[in-house]
Amino acid sequence: MQAATDFSLAGKTALVIGGTSGIGKAIAAGYLRSGAQVVIAGRDAGKLAQAQAELARLGPVTGHPADVSTDDGLRGLVGRTLAEVGHLDVLVNCQGVTVLKPAEEFSGADWSAVIDTDLRSVFFACTEVGRHMLERGSGAIINIASLASHRGWPRSALYAIAKAGVLSLTQTLGAEWAARGVRVNAISPGFFMTDLNRDKMSPERKALALARTPAGRFGEVDELVGAAIYLASPAAGFVNGQSIAVDGGFLATGL
Repeated sequence: MQAATDFSLAGKTALVIGGTSGIGKAIAAGYLRSGAQVVIAGRDAGKLAQAQAELARLGPVTGHPADVSTDDGLRGLVGRTLAEVGHLDVLVNCQGVTVLKPAEEFSGADWSAVIDTDLRSVFFACTEVGRHMLERGSGAIINIASLASHRGWPRSALYAIAKAGVLSLTQTLGAEWAARGVRVNAISPGFFMTDLNRDKMSPERKALALARTPAGRFGEVDELVGAAIYLASPAAGFVNGQSIAVDGGFLATGL
């Protein structure tokens, strides 16, 4: 293959769950710029309409409101998407919520709210779309993991459990589906100020995050797009079950 086409997504169709803001929206924009047809999904109909209008300037994009933390919501989204675009080459699981509090204060309701969205829906999105990809013998799934997939994370016990599960899921499906033509990989973002964490992180927590990031700054969401394009593209044809850390050196550093 030629280098110019190795990273092209021309002719591919992608579903970006959680594509209405933050990291998901940036990835959707990057896919459109790389030639893909994109479907975005999110719970908030207003944010979905706004994101779709902005992304439409870059290429063919449609949007579907969906609560993927429920089985009916997820199956309905995948069914509508396949009916609309015919097939899916790429799935990005970027859905996520978080709750910050001491571990001993989490409730059963907190568990359901975080785990159902951040882990359960990722698993079933992978398998729901994965069945379609396995039948076709090709496809790429990119899960959004976290630094919390790799390290202990005070006050984020449920989020950390979920994201550790996403990393394990990525490795397991990567190993299980590789011979059948479906690649499953992940991106582990460092600290990016998005709607998920901007207002939840205290000034002290933000200062600590900066102090522990060798790059000395927070990331910009566009800096995640290259990894997402790579993992979806022919250039990553022999990459499976991996996680790319885009974290300013956080996981690499010692002292």
